Amino acid sequence: MCTAKHKGKPSGLGRSVAYDGGQYMPQSTPTTEIPTTAGGGLWWGGLTLCHRELIGYFRSRGRLFSALATPALFWLMLGSGLNQAFSNSPQVAQGLQIGYRQYFFPGSMVMIVMFTAIFASYSVIDERNNGFLQGVLAAPIPRTSIVLGKVLGGALIATLQALVFMLAWPVMGHWPGWLSMSAAAGMLLVIAVALTVIGFALAWPMDSTAGFHARLNLIYFPMWFLSGAVFPYDSVPLWLKILMAVNPLTYGQTALAALMHGSNETASGPVNATCAAAIFMVFTILLLIATAKQVARPRSDGLL
Repeated sequence: MCTAKHKGKPSGLGRSVAYDGGQYMPQSTPTTEIPTTAGGGLWWGGLTLCHRELIGYFRSRGRLFSALATPALFWLMLGSGLNQAFSNSPQVAQGLQIGYRQYFFPGSMVMIVMFTAIFASYSVIDERNNGFLQGVLAAPIPRTSIVLGKVLGGALIATLQALVFMLAWPVMGHWPGWLSMSAAAGMLLVIAVALTVIGFALAWPMDSTAGFHARLNLIYFPMWFLSGAVFPYDSVPLWLKILMAVNPLTYGQTALAALMHGSNETASGPVNATCAAAIFMVFTILLLIATAKQVARPRSDGLL
């Protein structure tokens, strides 16, 4: 007969206790190791968030249609309405030798990227309001991984949608070759990254989608209109040329158009296509660094 007395049940952190014949035997509980920053937490967290963005996109089929429909209608209506006037303009036709439908096509692709970047930016505010973002910030991963995951996921989705629209280019415009079109797809990805980062940086300090929408109207659409997507740089007055020259998106649009048309002569911008691509890539890198530093700092209101 067992007469052992127990004053209390011992316990331990991270282990369970089993009773066996008058004794409590500690048993180890398997734990899951969470990667730290030194062990790849930056990429582990970023790629996980990117994967989540892609899953959400493929489950929401309406996003593909909504992002493609408006730019396609813009291209069809503006391209058909202005094609004859554009082709008959001596100042424009002398340098470009293309119709307005062909000229406006790369700009329509940038518009698709811009709309997708807007959708990706709205999700930052929604995820903060529903508590998901607070859970990510509490995880043992650096805050930079949030920038990496959200931007990479949004940029890949935007590029995929624009590439779907690009499938019509062999029918509508001059085919410059696979090498040039592959470079154009790469440039399109860089543009998608830049526009997604801008939206993320605007959405990060905000909790209201209404206020965020007002900021978008003041930044995104003027950037697109003044990028050379709608009208050539060489055909506008001096004050518009100055605005286009200080607009970073102008250089991405110039490089994309030159690659798709297969000739630097069809690009309309303050510099040639090679310099434009280099300038825009440097701008995108600096923008990523600035946004990562912004997210690494706590918000001024004390919230995550």
